[in-house]
Amino acid sequence: MKLTELKYISEKREKDFNKLGVYTCEDLVRLYPRDFLDLTRVSSITEVEHNSQALVACEVLNAEFNRFSRRPYVKALCQQNGCIFTAIWFNQPYVLQKLKPGEYLFYGRVQNRYGMGASMVNPSFEPADKNKNLKGIIPVYPLAGSLTQKVVRDAVRQALAKVVPSTLIPEPLRRKFALPPLSESYRRIHAPTSQDDIKKASARIALEEYFLLISAFRVIKGYGDRVRLNGYAVTEREVADFIARFPFTFTAGQLAAVREIYDNLHSPSQLNRLLQGDVGSGKTAVALTGMFMAVKSGYQTAMLAPTEVLARQNFALIQRYFPEYNCALLVGSTPAAEKRAIKASLKKGETDIICGTHAVIQKDVIFKNLAFVVCDEQQRFGVAQRASLSDKGEGCDVLIMSATPIPRTLSLIFYGDLDITTIKDKPASRQEISTSIIPASKYEDMLRYIAEQARAGRQSYFVCPKIEGDDEGTVMSVTELYEELKGKMRGVRLALLHGKMKEAEKNAVMAAFKAHEYDCLVSTTVIEVGVDVPNATVMVIYNAERFGLSQLHQLRGRVGRGAEKSYCFLLMGSDTPQARERLSVIKNNSDGFKIAEADLELRGGGDFMGTRQSGRVLTEIKNLKFPASVIFTAKAISDEAFSGGYEISALRQAALEKYKSLENVVLN
Repeated sequence: MKLTELKYISEKREKDFNKLGVYTCEDLVRLYPRDFLDLTRVSSITEVEHNSQALVACEVLNAEFNRFSRRPYVKALCQQNGCIFTAIWFNQPYVLQKLKPGEYLFYGRVQNRYGMGASMVNPSFEPADKNKNLKGIIPVYPLAGSLTQKVVRDAVRQALAKVVPSTLIPEPLRRKFALPPLSESYRRIHAPTSQDDIKKASARIALEEYFLLISAFRVIKGYGDRVRLNGYAVTEREVADFIARFPFTFTAGQLAAVREIYDNLHSPSQLNRLLQGDVGSGKTAVALTGMFMAVKSGYQTAMLAPTEVLARQNFALIQRYFPEYNCALLVGSTPAAEKRAIKASLKKGETDIICGTHAVIQKDVIFKNLAFVVCDEQQRFGVAQRASLSDKGEGCDVLIMSATPIPRTLSLIFYGDLDITTIKDKPASRQEISTSIIPASKYEDMLRYIAEQARAGRQSYFVCPKIEGDDEGTVMSVTELYEELKGKMRGVRLALLHGKMKEAEKNAVMAAFKAHEYDCLVSTTVIEVGVDVPNATVMVIYNAERFGLSQLHQLRGRVGRGAEKSYCFLLMGSDTPQARERLSVIKNNSDGFKIAEADLELRGGGDFMGTRQSGRVLTEIKNLKFPASVIFTAKAISDEAFSGGYEISALRQAALEKYKSLENVVLN
């Protein structure tokens, strides 16, 4: 059903909904709230945790507009039970006309820093005697374009009256697992009357979505093993000789991974395998060994990386360990004439190994006998992207690598079409990284220590979650930090790096930092994966509470790669008990898999998916809060549905369609 069939949805509003991935009424009922305003309880502003949302009843004493500030603002002086506090609205001069002395209800974020008094930033408000909207539990939806919460809420309400998704779980299994009706859960998630409504509805909807996702992978994998077309002639002795080229001894985990790949390549079935391991576990060395098995057997091989920085780094390793083979690098910035020459060489079979970015999967890149494909940092690629590379060779063997540790059970779910190899041990030379949560009172001391490290010849990273800050001033931006550090760390050579820079600029900055032309790199998370600078010994992460624990672990893994002792300093923009609990997991753990388990437990199954997903199901359910046990229940129901003799033809068809829609799914 089209969106324009709903009242008040014009073509312009339809386009705004399209920006959210909503094209039909069916999509609209799956636009789950990203949050809920719980307006069932009025709070005392002095008791609200810093940076938390709250409903506050107060008296407005006076209000004024400051138009001369860099960011013009309206400021109101308020009182609650004898406590004076301020409320401020940035870039909203019209607020002054609506605020008159009297009793109000405010809803918004409370700043309650010790010793600085309380304040509220950009709160919603209504006169206490005319309260219509600030009551009950109100869903808050993602917005785009000119859409408002009122418009989206009204559209969702209309859509719910016309379409409600039906369940694909067989009725006997719904009874066995005591599942509430899916239609009722959809109504409750969009119009809850209690927190219990939200909890139960989120769990039921998430279970249905995961059930379909897991079933999709089951259907694909159930087509049977792909029969091997390529015969590998490489011997165990030759593989052992290649491993001896490395300047370190392979760990037991690396040797076991090499053995699994070798056995797979000499079996009747194609290799379709995920190689996952913690930061520094030696996955790249294992992947290079797999590539050697292919080129030694007379085939071409390709390695795909998500960024030019990582592709160039991988290419340097390939040149070092494959001196007797013809290797090439193909990235977006490769000159046109050089690109043409590389493509011609690949087509003739003259190039044995190609390393590159998405440029390698373009249609005009043709191989003569591609047999082995490696996708580095798989979490940055989608299903379709890795498939488009493997399809360039007949019966290609595919090895994908991920340095984002996720629990094994979840690996089986999210990589359901793959076999899994996990390297759990680390090289003996890999150092433990000392991790600390830095209070505001120690910030200047930390900067002085880093300046001392720079003078001693060592390098550091400063990482921010965003390129630009927010209106509330709670998020440190990379550009603001860069300017601040230039003033505070005079004599220290600083470089700036973020995602909006051109690829050539980013490559130049990273190359210069690696060559020690800079002491400190102020960056966003573009350095999260693959960056290898052994001389870097300090990682500073601002607003650390805004990152997932696994992502923090990845960032921390950028240091500790050399002989010197390394440190990771975590700074919090929101010092809440929940934030400290999460960050203490990073502080006290160095095992990425244990951290991932804790992350799953603390964040829940929806948040664990992160924010990078492009697949329809995963994008939607990340807004829902539900326990991880829901995922495992969904898997149990799927197992039984496929093995219990139930009628599941509709499920099979839906699963196939769902798998197609997951072509760009990536994990965080």
